[in-house]
Amino acid sequence: MSQRMEKVTELVKELTATFLNRESTDASLISVTSVNVSPDLKKATIFITAFPDTGEKTALLFAKRKRSEMREYLKEHMQTKNVPFIDVKIDLGEKNRQKIDELLREK
Repeated sequence: MSQRMEKVTELVKELTATFLNRESTDASLISVTSVNVSPDLKKATIFITAFPDTGEKTALLFAKRKRSEMREYLKEHMQTKNVPFIDVKIDLGEKNRQKIDELLREK
C-alpha cells in the first residue's frame, strides 16, 4: 500500500468514526474497526461493529442510510481532490476474533 493510500485510509477511518459517533443515538455503540480504500481512491468500504450485538443490524442500516451525509462530511474535512464513495459492512473478522477469544476463555 502506498503512503498516500495509507494516509487516506487512516483519515477516512478517523472521520467516519467521528461522524458516526456524533450522529448515532445511545441505542448502540458503533465502532469503525477498519477501512478498505480502492487503489484509485474512489471507493471505500467501512467495517463496523456494534455493541450490544443485538443492535448490529439496526446500526448497519443506520450507517447505510447516512452514507451520503458521511460523504459530505468527508468532503468538508478532507483536503483531497477525490472523496471516495462509501459502502458500510459489518466486520465479520472482528466478530470471529471475539468468538475465538470467548472459546479460549472457556477452556
